[in-house]
Amino acid sequence: MKPFHAVFAVCAALVVSAAAEPEAGFVSLFDGKTLEGWKVGGNAAAFKVEDGAIVANGDCSHIFYVGKGEAPKYENFELRLDVMTKPNSNGGVYISTVYQEKGWPSHGYEVQVNNTQSDWRKSGGLYGIVDNKEPFKDNEWMKYVIRVEGGKVNVTVNDKVLVKDYVAEEGKSKLEKGGGTFAFQAHDPGSTTLYKNIRVKALK
Repeated sequence: MKPFHAVFAVCAALVVSAAAEPEAGFVSLFDGKTLEGWKVGGNAAAFKVEDGAIVANGDCSHIFYVGKGEAPKYENFELRLDVMTKPNSNGGVYISTVYQEKGWPSHGYEVQVNNTQSDWRKSGGLYGIVDNKEPFKDNEWMKYVIRVEGGKVNVTVNDKVLVKDYVAEEGKSKLEKGGGTFAFQAHDPGSTTLYKNIRVKALK
């Protein structure tokens, strides 16, 4: 191998190695193979792992991140994940929530997951509060970034800002004091939504 080619090969290897390293400060919440660290409130059969993603499909149920020991609490954080909708599907990403055995979560905010289902509120909006009317595409992975810091909520999908510095009126915030956890929604038997590459960074 010529010297130039050798140097090029080493540089290329370093670039690949750097790209493969996890994002600084972020911790993965999902191993891509099992539901370890997650707990279903509702019908356990509504969630499964397939091709490295959590697949939600079934009657109203939610899967909560509970960790491996003491239930985690995230107060100031940035959550990143990839989300996909199948046609005519509705789902949701809950933040600052608390595990409950059944029903729609009564704590926290829902970030909408829906592109072509009948609900006019589309992916990335803060459900019923800061709604998005413009859908993304089914069958394509959307990159969600949800950031909560100092009581402000920000949401982007595919780098499009959909919620910017939202702060609830005094006394009406749904953010859990001291922090909460995350959950994904199985909305109905006709809806299939997928979630993968789930990672979070705690902010000071």
